[in-house]
Amino acid sequence: MTGSPPLPDLSDPGQRADYRRELRGIARKTRYAGIALACVGALLALASKRAEDPAMWRLGAILALAAGGGLMIFGMARRAMYHALRTTPPRPADPD
Repeated sequence: MTGSPPLPDLSDPGQRADYRRELRGIARKTRYAGIALACVGALLALASKRAEDPAMWRLGAILALAAGGGLMIFGMARRAMYHALRTTPPRPADPD
Protein backbone atom coordinates (compact mmCIF):
# COMPACT_ATOMS: atom_id res chain seq x y z
CA MET A 1 0.00 0.00 0.00
CA THR A 2 1.35 3.41 -0.98
CA GLY A 3 -0.46 5.37 1.75
CA SER A 4 -2.39 7.54 -0.69
CA PRO A 5 -6.09 8.05 -0.01
CA PRO A 6 -8.55 6.18 -2.22
CA LEU A 7 -10.03 7.86 -5.27
CA PRO A 8 -13.18 9.83 -4.41
CA ASP A 9 -16.44 8.46 -5.76
CA LEU A 10 -17.95 11.69 -7.07
CA SER A 11 -21.18 9.97 -8.12
CA ASP A 12 -22.07 9.40 -4.44
CA PRO A 13 -23.51 12.60 -2.85
CA GLY A 14 -21.99 11.86 0.55
CA GLN A 15 -18.50 11.27 -0.76
CA ARG A 16 -18.81 14.25 -3.09
CA ALA A 17 -19.65 16.48 -0.10
CA ASP A 18 -16.68 15.08 1.84
CA TYR A 19 -14.37 15.66 -1.11
CA ARG A 20 -15.68 19.22 -1.59
CA ARG A 21 -14.96 19.89 2.10
CA GLU A 22 -11.47 18.41 1.64
CA LEU A 23 -10.80 20.66 -1.37
CA ARG A 24 -11.92 23.78 0.51
CA GLY A 25 -9.09 23.25 2.98
CA ILE A 26 -6.36 23.12 0.34
CA ALA A 27 -4.36 26.39 0.23
CA ARG A 28 -7.04 28.15 2.28
CA LYS A 29 -4.58 30.41 4.11
CA THR A 30 -2.88 31.35 0.85
CA ARG A 31 -6.15 32.30 -0.83
CA TYR A 32 -7.37 34.26 2.21
CA ALA A 33 -4.04 36.08 2.43
CA GLY A 34 -4.43 37.04 -1.22
CA ILE A 35 -7.92 38.40 -0.57
CA ALA A 36 -6.69 40.35 2.46
CA LEU A 37 -3.78 41.82 0.51
CA ALA A 38 -6.09 42.82 -2.34
CA CYS A 39 -8.36 44.55 0.18
CA VAL A 40 -5.37 46.43 1.58
CA GLY A 41 -4.51 47.48 -1.96
CA ALA A 42 -8.04 48.76 -2.48
CA LEU A 43 -7.86 50.74 0.76
CA LEU A 44 -4.52 52.21 -0.29
CA ALA A 45 -6.05 53.23 -3.61
CA LEU A 46 -8.86 55.01 -1.76
CA ALA A 47 -6.38 56.66 0.60
CA SER A 48 -4.30 57.92 -2.32
CA LYS A 49 -7.10 60.36 -3.21
CA ARG A 50 -6.61 62.25 0.07
CA ALA A 51 -2.84 61.93 0.38
CA GLU A 52 -0.42 64.79 -0.22
CA ASP A 53 1.84 62.54 -2.29
CA PRO A 54 -0.60 60.20 -4.07
CA ALA A 55 2.06 58.60 -6.29
CA MET A 56 3.55 56.60 -3.41
CA TRP A 57 0.09 55.53 -2.22
CA ARG A 58 -0.89 54.47 -5.71
CA LEU A 59 2.33 52.52 -6.14
CA GLY A 60 1.63 50.73 -2.86
CA ALA A 61 -1.93 50.05 -3.98
CA ILE A 62 -0.79 48.59 -7.30
CA LEU A 63 1.83 46.40 -5.62
CA ALA A 64 -0.62 45.15 -2.98
CA LEU A 65 -3.30 44.40 -5.58
CA ALA A 66 -0.80 42.58 -7.79
CA ALA A 67 0.60 40.56 -4.88
CA GLY A 68 -2.89 39.73 -3.63
CA GLY A 69 -3.99 38.60 -7.08
CA GLY A 70 -0.85 36.53 -7.44
CA LEU A 71 -1.45 34.82 -4.10
CA MET A 72 -5.05 34.03 -5.02
CA ILE A 73 -4.00 32.58 -8.38
CA PHE A 74 -1.25 30.56 -6.70
CA GLY A 75 -3.74 29.16 -4.18
CA MET A 76 -6.21 28.24 -6.91
CA ALA A 77 -3.46 26.57 -8.94
CA ARG A 78 -2.36 24.54 -5.90
CA ARG A 79 -5.92 23.42 -5.33
CA ALA A 80 -6.39 22.51 -9.00
CA MET A 81 -3.16 20.51 -8.96
CA TYR A 82 -4.23 18.70 -5.80
CA HIS A 83 -7.55 17.85 -7.43
CA ALA A 84 -5.82 16.57 -10.58
CA LEU A 85 -3.43 14.41 -8.56
CA ARG A 86 -6.17 13.19 -6.23
CA THR A 87 -8.59 12.12 -8.98
CA THR A 88 -6.02 10.46 -11.26
CA PRO A 89 -5.78 6.70 -10.72
CA PRO A 90 -2.27 5.48 -9.87
CA ARG A 91 -0.20 3.99 -12.65
CA PRO A 92 0.61 0.31 -12.46
CA ALA A 93 4.14 -0.47 -11.34
CA ASP A 94 6.69 -1.00 -14.10
CA PRO A 95 7.82 -4.66 -14.01
CA ASP A 96 11.36 -3.79 -15.14
